[in-house]
Amino acid sequence: MNNYPFAGAALQDNGSCKFSVWAPFREDVKLSVIKPWQKEYPMIKDELGYWHVSVPDVLPGLQYKYLLDDDFLLPDPASRYQPEGVHGPSVVVDTRYKWNDKNWKGIPLAEMVIYELHTGTFTQQGNFKGMISRLGHLRSIGINAIELLPVAQFPGTRNWGYDGVYPFAVQYSYGGVEGLKDLVDAAHQHGIAVILDVVYNHLGPEGNYFSQYGPWFTDKFRTPWGTAINFDDAWCDGVRAYFIQNALMWLEEFHIDGLRLDAVHAIWDCGARHFLEELSAAVDHLPKQKILIGEVDYNSPRYITTREKNGYGLHAQWIDEFHHALHSLLTGERNGYYADFGGLEPLAKSFRDSYVFTGQYSSSRKRYFGISPRQHDYHQFVVFAQNHDQVGNRMLGERLSTLITFEAQKLAAAVILLSPHVPLLFMGEEYGEKNPFQYFTDHSDPMLIEAVSKGRKAEFASFAWEGEVPEPQAESTFNNSVLSWDISVVIMELYRFLIDFRRTRAAMKNTARESVQVSTVEELLIVQRGGTVLLLFNFSDKPVIYQHTDHTTLLKKFDSASVSWNGPGETALSEVTAGSSISLQPLSAIVYETA
Repeated sequence: MNNYPFAGAALQDNGSCKFSVWAPFREDVKLSVIKPWQKEYPMIKDELGYWHVSVPDVLPGLQYKYLLDDDFLLPDPASRYQPEGVHGPSVVVDTRYKWNDKNWKGIPLAEMVIYELHTGTFTQQGNFKGMISRLGHLRSIGINAIELLPVAQFPGTRNWGYDGVYPFAVQYSYGGVEGLKDLVDAAHQHGIAVILDVVYNHLGPEGNYFSQYGPWFTDKFRTPWGTAINFDDAWCDGVRAYFIQNALMWLEEFHIDGLRLDAVHAIWDCGARHFLEELSAAVDHLPKQKILIGEVDYNSPRYITTREKNGYGLHAQWIDEFHHALHSLLTGERNGYYADFGGLEPLAKSFRDSYVFTGQYSSSRKRYFGISPRQHDYHQFVVFAQNHDQVGNRMLGERLSTLITFEAQKLAAAVILLSPHVPLLFMGEEYGEKNPFQYFTDHSDPMLIEAVSKGRKAEFASFAWEGEVPEPQAESTFNNSVLSWDISVVIMELYRFLIDFRRTRAAMKNTARESVQVSTVEELLIVQRGGTVLLLFNFSDKPVIYQHTDHTTLLKKFDSASVSWNGPGETALSEVTAGSSISLQPLSAIVYETA
């Protein structure tokens, strides 16, 4: 499959199974078969610190652990299946699968409309089968890419996925290896690409036995989750190879179209060749084009600059600042990290430059922050009005639909979907879901449960929100977060219309920087795209007049105030010429196109 050292258990064509594990400091490692028989097999160590053994006559379902120096009996760090949870035995799986997507060509990044979802709360079934049942709904709206929150094995059955401790194992309660492949295969047949969220900046606390195997972590750096993963210290080659092998597994074996890399700013690597650069090179050498999207807290285009220009070579990055600017403008919130936002100008800045901070002083960060990314086209940036972080990391997990008016909801939808950036929707957003998305866990360690609960409460101190923090460990917190599927048809049809408009207009598909002009007049945001489309966004709670001074004739294509969208009624002309006045209703969006 690739040239990186293999780790894990792999069935061979001759009926045997090859087992390999990286444990460079151990003096003795044995494979301990638990079922269907009980036997220990001595393993042989190679010069890179990998231990190997081949066992004949192995069938899928064999359970095993590794015995380290006759002292620790532990699951496989590269386990492919953990049906008894993070502390249980690892299980050999059959990776063969009959795919039906041979004609799948993928979706170009610039054309994607991404839909972020969490497997456990997207449907009542809480698994991949439940997702498959809703693919037709998503495709009918125009969604052509789904982004799954992490599916690597985590403790228990309720978790966002960022506490995963077996990056190669598909969460057993979601449907395991076969279930995920069924989902990807079905999505491709619906014309939907699949992006998987992966976590390479930390490993979850419960079931984390990596340190018993070797130098997986380094004290050189700290992350919000503790000591950093060892990407650049002594013995880091085995760690780097492990995560690159993991990425390639998802992209090749599972036919996944791209990876969203969680918090890449917390991947600490001061080596000559950054881990992300090595990863992107490995991915770009695959026979089919795949995409890498980084979540980056730094306003640095280095992450998405090509390797030839001394960048890391990721293909796109999330832009939290676009969200912060829009959210603060619509809700009036100015606490926590929203202190840097408020008013129309930050949103206009993000329309122009993607980042809001391109070198200015940030009051929340207490320093000058960011540089301009204008050498990169808009489609290298993913924007959103909601996502799992921005909803779930509110104290009560409120969705935007419960914080703003119906007219403001429609305005927010238009801003995201008519932006030149790649839009991302959060599950349920397309029909006005009201249920919250809260933080939930299913740990078994009492001390960890208490620490998570206390940490969650301390996290919201700077926001001064009122109310009680939902208990993460309570099953009710998880149940509250499951989608209701109580659909607002008007909202859903509005999303469908806007996505179709985005997809069918040449001006809307042009993501070059020079194709977009942005200006403001008081609380009116004016965006011209490709010389043929005029977007007007009124963020005032009062009517606003816009004077059309250009000599072109414009025809109105969309007005969120229309009674057809359950609005107060249109006041803007259907056709305007030079000198015409365009009257916008409060909190409304209008789209004009040249005649």
